[in-house]
Amino acid sequence: MAEKVVITVLGKDRVGIVAEISGVLYQNNVNILDINQKILGEEIFAMIMLVDISLCKVSFAELKEKLEEKGQELGLKVMTQHEDIFKFMHRI
Repeated sequence: MAEKVVITVLGKDRVGIVAEISGVLYQNNVNILDINQKILGEEIFAMIMLVDISLCKVSFAELKEKLEEKGQELGLKVMTQHEDIFKFMHRI
């Protein structure tokens, strides 16, 4: 059964953001189910990903930490939440 997680990435646009973030996911055996990205204005990069971590090689906490570290390295804010928590926080 899929264990879904929402990953949100925000920051100044630059070449390679999708490759770097998806690389972390690939290295940890995380499947990308859906991805949406947008450049806001001329330089703000925004991306939301829905991923399946059911076969992930590391714990959720470790994956979250690895993504945050990659974000810091790239000058981005990366937030990782379980889908259930995301839905609860953003319910209407």
